[in-house]
Amino acid sequence: MLSFNNTEIAFANKTNNDLNQSYWLFKIMSNNTVVSIGNQLIYAALKLHLPIKNIIQATIFKQFCGGETIEECDKKIKLLSVSNIGTILDYSVEGKKTEADFQVCVNETIKTIYKSKNNKHIPFCVFKVTGLARFELLEKVSAKITLNNHEQQEYECIYNNVNVICKAAFEADVAIFIDAEESWIQNAIDDLANMMMMMYNKQKPIVYTTFQMYRKDRLDYLKNSFAKAEKENYLLGVKLVRGAYMRKERTRAIELNYSSPIHDTKEATDNDYNAALLYCLSNIQKIAFCAATHNENSLIYLAQLIEEKTIQKNNSHIFFAQLLGMSDHISYNLSNLGYNVAKYVPYGPVKEVLPYLIRRAQENTFVKGQTGRELSLIIKEKRRRKSV
Repeated sequence: MLSFNNTEIAFANKTNNDLNQSYWLFKIMSNNTVVSIGNQLIYAALKLHLPIKNIIQATIFKQFCGGETIEECDKKIKLLSVSNIGTILDYSVEGKKTEADFQVCVNETIKTIYKSKNNKHIPFCVFKVTGLARFELLEKVSAKITLNNHEQQEYECIYNNVNVICKAAFEADVAIFIDAEESWIQNAIDDLANMMMMMYNKQKPIVYTTFQMYRKDRLDYLKNSFAKAEKENYLLGVKLVRGAYMRKERTRAIELNYSSPIHDTKEATDNDYNAALLYCLSNIQKIAFCAATHNENSLIYLAQLIEEKTIQKNNSHIFFAQLLGMSDHISYNLSNLGYNVAKYVPYGPVKEVLPYLIRRAQENTFVKGQTGRELSLIIKEKRRRKSV
């Protein structure tokens, strides 16, 4: 049976110093109060122009990011490739509002595509539509509110930018993920992703759309998406995640008095996630998918399904993915067994990727058992090395 307990494999690329730094970082992140206060202090310090960038860069940024520029990611790409783990390049700047900022995001995403071209160690690139568009406009489009002339022109610019990126990926023969976001802007993102898949996935999966399985409606949406792909004769590209906006989703539902789109229990989310894995694998000839999760049970389930259905572990339509700096015990042990594995490698200026870093700190604090699991494995490996 697949096991993720081999720490020698999991931390093969970490020096003793790296291991100690990770230990103290996860130790700090295990304290909810410290993380909450720390986040506030970081933003306050940056606003006051206090010199804390180097501290961030040497700690949480080093753990979870590839660098400030695409060139600085080379070291991480090479290090991961030694263990046959691919890199998913992710320009993680978000929350911008001007056309100039949107164009920077377009240009940078295309740079990741060119970087990936003919590089087997970078199997995917990724972008968020909110990196190219105003949140408020996506919200109006998702709600099917009529746009005025200016807004319609703005939306056409969004479409053109998404198309420019996906066309560049198609021409470079590089697969690209379109990330999922908040439910109240997701309809607009889904529509864009479907149009791109229809254009560029005729021969092979280039564009992948993301399904957040903590949503009650996503399993049905996955099945409907496949039916649409079958009808329109294109391959469905799927990235399966659980979801990253649970607190925000539930809070908004309460404030605006509507039924939360998020499952009421973790068990319901897990059931839908595993059902989605089975559905994708059962249609593997026409669905290419990436199981982007840190959930060990789901990944063991997927590995068992692959074996039961006698599918090759390295089938090009199946990938496993985790975030850089987290769940190395999963990524490295899967890769060691011959599965296709990649790590999300975010990059960007320290101040600009801070929202991403804060979410990682909060995720490790709030997700039950996450930090404890990371710490226990690091401690196990430290002890193993001392005994050798």
